[in-house]
Amino acid sequence: MKSEDSIHWEIDVPLFQNPLIVKQLGLAIGIPFGILLIFLLFLSLIDPNALYGVALVMLLLFLTFLFVKVIYKGVYQAAFVLDGRAVTCKTRSAQGRTNRIVNGLTFFLGIFSGKPTVAGAGALAHSRQSVSLRWRNVKKVKYLPKQHTILLRGGYLDSIAVFCREDNYLEVSAWIASHSN
Repeated sequence: MKSEDSIHWEIDVPLFQNPLIVKQLGLAIGIPFGILLIFLLFLSLIDPNALYGVALVMLLLFLTFLFVKVIYKGVYQAAFVLDGRAVTCKTRSAQGRTNRIVNGLTFFLGIFSGKPTVAGAGALAHSRQSVSLRWRNVKKVKYLPKQHTILLRGGYLDSIAVFCREDNYLEVSAWIASHSN
């Protein structure tokens, strides 16, 4: 939807079919777990019991996949707002409620089990339900027309992937081109 001074839309982004998300998951999850699996497989040459570790890692990855498919239906439900000041990405309300429950449980289970890292992960995940990037902070724009996605980068940790629908990609691209540095 478009008004005179803003554009806003909602989109369901398939988590396991979007090339950008699959690539980011590969970097964030694939590399560390890949290294762990290689280490365990190497260790299994010395001690065959290390194969139990391989099985546990594979089981964890499979259960995580199932959790995302069942709880989140395999999609990221996002809403975007582009206005004269910034681009904002928010998790839509239905998925936001689910996120609050999952993040809250993660936080409190981390606290009560004496694992501050787990509690911190829950708190950090909760803080990223709505992110904005001001136009004046945009340093780099990368257009991915085949994926209907635009990557906006600010500082080192400041970035937003703007997922567009097929019918609004050109309009959003033009808006971003006219508002970014």
